[in-house]
Amino acid sequence: MPAVPRTRPALRRCSGAGAAALALLGAGLPATTAAAGGDQPDLTRFYRQHARWTACRDDALPKDMQCAKVTVPLDYARPAAGTLDLALSRYRATGKSQGSVLLNFGGPGGSGVSQLGQDGKKFMGLTNGYDVVGFDPRGVGRSSPVSCGDGIGGTSDGDGASADEPPDIARPEALMKELKQLTVRCTRNSGPVLSHIGTVNAARDLDVIRQALGDKKLNYLGFSYGTRLGAVYSAQFPHNVGRMALDGMDTLTESLAEQGVAGARGQQTALDDFLDWCVAGLGCPFGQDRRKAGEAVVKLVRSLDQDPVPSDFGGPFTGQDLVGALGQGLYGKELWPVLERALASLIEDGDTRGVQNVASGGSALPHGHRPAGGLVDSADIPVDNLSAALMAINCADDPDRPSASRLTRDVARLDKEYQRASPVFGRFRLTQVLLCYGRPRGTDFIREKVKDVPSARMLLVGTRGDPATPYSWTVETARRLGPSAVVLDNRGDGHTGYTSSTCVHGKVDDFLLYGTLPPDGSSCPADGDRGTVADSPG
Repeated sequence: MPAVPRTRPALRRCSGAGAAALALLGAGLPATTAAAGGDQPDLTRFYRQHARWTACRDDALPKDMQCAKVTVPLDYARPAAGTLDLALSRYRATGKSQGSVLLNFGGPGGSGVSQLGQDGKKFMGLTNGYDVVGFDPRGVGRSSPVSCGDGIGGTSDGDGASADEPPDIARPEALMKELKQLTVRCTRNSGPVLSHIGTVNAARDLDVIRQALGDKKLNYLGFSYGTRLGAVYSAQFPHNVGRMALDGMDTLTESLAEQGVAGARGQQTALDDFLDWCVAGLGCPFGQDRRKAGEAVVKLVRSLDQDPVPSDFGGPFTGQDLVGALGQGLYGKELWPVLERALASLIEDGDTRGVQNVASGGSALPHGHRPAGGLVDSADIPVDNLSAALMAINCADDPDRPSASRLTRDVARLDKEYQRASPVFGRFRLTQVLLCYGRPRGTDFIREKVKDVPSARMLLVGTRGDPATPYSWTVETARRLGPSAVVLDNRGDGHTGYTSSTCVHGKVDDFLLYGTLPPDGSSCPADGDRGTVADSPG
């Protein structure tokens, strides 16, 4: 389950059945534009676009990066009802280009435009044959960002639950009411895009982007959640799949509740590794005693939940806000020094800015308005977009909606199970599962239709020591996708393998650039610790 990631007009809510029907419609569309017949919506004008690249006008992006937009229908079933502009960024191919390769860095809720700007040097090898393109999916970053409010945790008015507040397990009936209030607040602050968010529509958008870039086939590199997006695309548009590499495979079958327990357990392992590293140095804000350091983290989270501190970015800063920041800072060892300094500032000076920047991937900002379909600057991305988009996309992708009575009965048991998995992350991950209550039932397309894909062969990378997307998920997903899936077994540690393994990096580049696939089931040995790429688990 991925972990932490606006418009004003009234929402048109989609039922679960409507979302599933929309997904099935997408799977049946021809490989180019709309069907010639009158039964399917005419998408011709969207597929006739050409991306127009210009210098990026956002000061937060590198000067040598180019930007563009692609327009997609808000509702693929009713393309005349409104549109969205999706933000794209790219680095040009340095030699003869064979087209574009699109990157998705994970989340869900991570901004591909910003991430490519920050980490572009890690992908410069691909510019030997491709324009390397990042994009913000609908509801994310600069592409009509969703939000649940102006505060860091989406609690500007203090009425009810937040995506970053712990659930009140002792009062389950009141909790159900608060969760419904949160749904209303997210709807009010997000606008029409919220009813049309999710991976099924994001995959439809990918195909429009592919055509706008002038590519006959989609060449794609996805990390963590980005593997789910790639797999869904391959099921919807199997004959449009070019060279697709998926690193850190997400599950396509497990419920959010099952994913949440696995995520809490994996994040606790990552926190333990961080604390082992931290106490070995003199700058560790938790001291040099490892056992006491672990206890101090738990105590700090609980203290901030009971008595939040003021935030420079609006609203209180709670223990669950801290847990979200820890989750973001633990997925790459290169972030550990930054996380250590941010925690020191919080503990010693009460300064929340460092941890909030870690939580937002370095893009935390004090304000944000809610645009109605056009692109926005980084200065206008709501501070809670990462967590709000994470919640919205995961809920849209999950068909499970337990009744209030069942949740009321089961929540105490679930809380114990999650707390056993992690005393730090358990409550946070359980909250992410509960937050889907009150939202429309998600699509069943991913669980039921993303299998036995008749596409070109795809490279799936699984890392044995991945704390967020277990290696077993790679094996499971490869079986579901069928003969098109080729598995590369990375014997290293960390979330995803492309930037932590020289071997994985080389084999992925060889496939994307030259079409050379390793034998199915071949492996890469572990090597240096050079970090990870995905923003968050899943």
